[in-house]
Amino acid sequence: MKIAVTGAKGLLGWHASARIHAEICGDQFHGRTPKFELVQIDREAFRDTDTLAEMLQGSDAILHFAGVNRGEEEFVERANPKIAEQLVQGCQQAKINPHIVYANSTHSRNDSFYGRSKRIAKETLSDFASRFTDIVYPHIFGECAIPYYNNVTATLIDKIWKNEEAELNPDGRVQLLHAGKAAQLAIDSIVDIKTGTIEPEGRDISVIDLYDRLKSFHRDYSTNIFPDVSDPFDLALFNSYRTASFPHHYPNMLKVNEDHRGMLFEAAKGGNQPQSFLSTTKPGKRRGDHFHLDLVERFLVVKGDAIIRIRRVLCDEVHEFRVSGNEPTAIDMPPLHTHAIENQTDEDVTTFFWSHHLFDPVNPDTFADPV
Repeated sequence: MKIAVTGAKGLLGWHASARIHAEICGDQFHGRTPKFELVQIDREAFRDTDTLAEMLQGSDAILHFAGVNRGEEEFVERANPKIAEQLVQGCQQAKINPHIVYANSTHSRNDSFYGRSKRIAKETLSDFASRFTDIVYPHIFGECAIPYYNNVTATLIDKIWKNEEAELNPDGRVQLLHAGKAAQLAIDSIVDIKTGTIEPEGRDISVIDLYDRLKSFHRDYSTNIFPDVSDPFDLALFNSYRTASFPHHYPNMLKVNEDHRGMLFEAAKGGNQPQSFLSTTKPGKRRGDHFHLDLVERFLVVKGDAIIRIRRVLCDEVHEFRVSGNEPTAIDMPPLHTHAIENQTDEDVTTFFWSHHLFDPVNPDTFADPV
């Protein structure tokens, strides 16, 4: 199944692309023919119908996340219907009749300029597609969301990492849905051929409570304590918070207590069902080259010297961290970032690993992808 994702560099588009990519990586690792083919379409493709049609060629389904949600009122009101019209024209030129999943908004129910824009775009797409799914999303949050861009969670997280106080509406409330869950819902709509309107519920929370929860994460994490993330919402929120620290707040140098007997330091503490283990890596060898969807995982070299590399999935930039057992340094892996540790010395490297839950071989949440 060939799936095209529009707005592939946006929050929902990237999360959906990453999850489709994970399925492809999983199939390739097990020697199976991938069930999906992914095509990522960004806003540049909409500048030219020929280019768009070429990229859409042969697509069985389209996850339509491309859109405009900020700017001058008149511009926003015209933009989303125009993008929908361009997508229809691209499909017609490519001679395809794909299943279209549209990322709609709860604002489409009101008569604001943005609401009208989303509603008209939906009508354009539903009139064209013989299989159409309208997903009416609440407020989306997640890893790698852009702060100060209509995303209250990302904005509050950024304020916290910058040690700035946020000005809040004491009566404000939001319905929050994690981008990963929202993206999976769209993918499942295609796989299961679900059409019509879908209205997922978010977690209802006051802005004050949201801010307090994020600050609580920060207080714990700043003192090397992992919070209890047994609630999937808390896990998603904590992962969004800690991913925002990458790479500018890396690495995490641990406090070392040292005297004539040697050294002592705390490797990891907290969490609800932690799993710890040690590994050795021989000279010239590497471990990892995989990513996770939501695992909280810590790497800590306790003996020897190594280099840890991390790359955001479906992106090219690689960040490197040189670590040593002589200077205990924690590297916490952000979700949806492929990573590897390599021994570039002549002696074995010993690494301590910690994760927030026990490994489940049925659902390993591990996807092979070379850094």
